[in-house]
Amino acid sequence: MEPTNFDSERASGLVRDVACVICARNEERSIRRVVEGARLHVDEVMVMDGHSGDATRSIAKEAGATVHLDPGLGKGSAIRRSLTLTDAQILVFIDADGSHDPSDIPRLVDPVARRELDLCVGSRFSGGSDELSVSFPQLIRTVGNISMNIAINLRWKIELTDTLNGFRAGRRDALLAADLRENRHTIEQEMIMKMLRAGFRVGNVSSHEYRREYGHSHINVWLEWPLFVSCLATNLFQRGSQPSRGTSEP
Repeated sequence: MEPTNFDSERASGLVRDVACVICARNEERSIRRVVEGARLHVDEVMVMDGHSGDATRSIAKEAGATVHLDPGLGKGSAIRRSLTLTDAQILVFIDADGSHDPSDIPRLVDPVARRELDLCVGSRFSGGSDELSVSFPQLIRTVGNISMNIAINLRWKIELTDTLNGFRAGRRDALLAADLRENRHTIEQEMIMKMLRAGFRVGNVSSHEYRREYGHSHINVWLEWPLFVSCLATNLFQRGSQPSRGTSEP
């Protein structure tokens, strides 16, 4: 992969304070590779552990991560807590199951570091995915994701291709200003809608999603999707005090 501007600027010391946040629960078989891969591209790796019953925490520490127990309410609560545990200017969020390639981190961080975007989300629809339709629940997730993309794009007159991918990078001050409240996976769409409503710039870059290396997804489609629909409805029609500056792919 060709070096990005972010790689060159970080090597020269012009870009500092980039942290990677990995939310993990019972991912002992994949966490080492994710942590070690992320460390190549950021200054700090934090693992927000969801009270794992396996060796996730100890392996993450061995691999060089700082490990914190999350509040135990879900991925959203872990992400919200992580914002208060670092002073890094830019945060990258990546899944612990091996479905994201850490070598894509610079591509996500680059437009944020260059102040072109305030939040950059990896797009599986332009980068491809091994997960989007391999089973009926995954097909439901795909249809739901597309539907939510359409709703958000129509509301803010933008052209985002993926609004639910957890692989993303954002400015910490903008994330704090968004006043995130969701405790579950719904934080990923809440984050986009609240940042757009506040006038922050949101966009996509292509990123391939791989099939998780081990185990099964922690998302129960039948329990979670009503929460996604509720979150969408709650945030879609609230009025913001600033005009949106949202964009698509930089």
